[in-house]
Amino acid sequence: MDTDDIFAKLSFGAVFHKTPSKKTPSTKIEQVKSEPSIKSEPEPEPEPQSSDEGSKNITLLGNISSESNKKSSKSKKKKAPKEDVEKNKQLLTEKINHFRNLNHINISGENIPNPIQNFDELADQYDVSTNLIQNVKNCGYSSPTPIQMQAIPVMLKGKQILACAPTGSGKTAAFLIPIIHHLNRPKNVGFRAVIISPTRELSRQTYRECERLCEGTDLRIHITTKIKDTVKKSVSGAANKYDILVTTPNRLVYLLNQEPPSISLKSVEWLIIDESDKLFETGIRGFRDQLAVIYQACDSTNIKRAMFSATYTTEVAKWSRKNLKDLALVTIGHRNTTVESVEQQLIYVGKEEGKLIAMRDLIRQGISPPVLIFLQSKERARELFQELLYDGINVDVIHADRTQLQRDNAVKAFREGKIWVLICTELLGRGIDFKGVNLVINYDFPPTAISYIHRIGRTGRAGRKGKAVTFFTDDDAPYLKSVVNVMKESGCEVPEFMLSLKKIHKKIRKKMETKLPDRGDVASKPHRYKSFLDKQKKEKLGKTENTTQNDAKKTKKRKNKNQDVNNDKIKKKKT
Repeated sequence: MDTDDIFAKLSFGAVFHKTPSKKTPSTKIEQVKSEPSIKSEPEPEPEPQSSDEGSKNITLLGNISSESNKKSSKSKKKKAPKEDVEKNKQLLTEKINHFRNLNHINISGENIPNPIQNFDELADQYDVSTNLIQNVKNCGYSSPTPIQMQAIPVMLKGKQILACAPTGSGKTAAFLIPIIHHLNRPKNVGFRAVIISPTRELSRQTYRECERLCEGTDLRIHITTKIKDTVKKSVSGAANKYDILVTTPNRLVYLLNQEPPSISLKSVEWLIIDESDKLFETGIRGFRDQLAVIYQACDSTNIKRAMFSATYTTEVAKWSRKNLKDLALVTIGHRNTTVESVEQQLIYVGKEEGKLIAMRDLIRQGISPPVLIFLQSKERARELFQELLYDGINVDVIHADRTQLQRDNAVKAFREGKIWVLICTELLGRGIDFKGVNLVINYDFPPTAISYIHRIGRTGRAGRKGKAVTFFTDDDAPYLKSVVNVMKESGCEVPEFMLSLKKIHKKIRKKMETKLPDRGDVASKPHRYKSFLDKQKKEKLGKTENTTQNDAKKTKKRKNKNQDVNNDKIKKKKT
């Protein structure tokens, strides 16, 4: 081996310059030695070359390796951000889905925004005013409820919504907060938001909460308590100064049917249907026809609709999917179930006479007021009121036949604790928020599972614990299956024989829902209230009989007197 060959082997991979510095050869050789390719695979013995040719080969190899390293590094830098973005998106979606699962939030629709975890996020993400957020906290909402977590962002994005959440979960604030944010300032163009509730009590409750949330916003709210006042305001033009209208369907339709209409809904931007499943019902007790009139009156091109309820019905869902564009469906927990904080109990009483006995047994065992008692008709509510009043219980009754002032006074006294037991019909089964109701008694078995859910939803609200007791007789057996299923889904223990009951056909079930059973009288035997009424009737009849007898005697006396006078006149003429 020649000295040139030895030098070529030793200098393989090195770069030489014409005027090299003293340090460059050593540094370059160290870099070459550190490369793994030289160490791992031994090169074959090269042919004898001159020093110049060897140097050319060395420079070419060095350039190729450096260029390949640069390309690989650039490709890694370009690919890394895309992969990181996709991974971050996946992590975010997983976190959001996990958060929704923890809070039992179910969604359906396109481009649904992420839920919020606290109210302060509304200011950062949606520019909601700090004043409104502070009003929300002043109303007692320290953190958003599950329905508020998802429904508020959906409505703030301007999407139409069908929301279903359990009773007492904060649905009212869930639709009021986005409305107040969208309206922002008064414009004096008329009503821009309409909130419809099935009962006057529920509309008053919504009005009070809306007033609290609107503090400091200059927005004005109007409620149709007296139709005359609303007509006067519309005639004088004062109605244009109001921004939000809270009303019931019957009163609003009455105002719209006037010639000319006493109210205008052309500027409405948001139409809120509270307790939508009830308002979509047909028949005498439903509001479907009135709702259609209201829909036609709200003919603005920019109108958006939102439907909220504690129970889910297929009719409302089908209509919403067909008629509402860009719809978001939000449900909390399982559909048509009760809150787990309510302890539910079924008590068999045999026949109707056993209900009053079971009621008095509950009172003897001790009940912690306030207590709500539900019956199916106003006549039965009156009778039970007289029975409990006779027993010395602090009780009052509310039904459709009572005046608005009487109803308001009864609700106010019940809220203030002056009345311990309030007897009512389905009138108060929807949406009314009585804080701290400890017990709900279904004196008459509810005709549907939806009615049962709304009734017992008056207790166990906002995380509090409550109890619900339901009496059932032999005649209530056909209705029992639907209620038992609700109890089972909410985690209550139910006897196996109840679960094995046969299902009723849909047609028969619909007939049963419309026709309530004839339950007879509430009064026990002897019928105190009935006997009391009979006595009053007898007294009235006795008075009327006495008056008729006296009148007959008086008429006879008058006739006799007249006859005597006539006879005397005849005698005088003859003489």
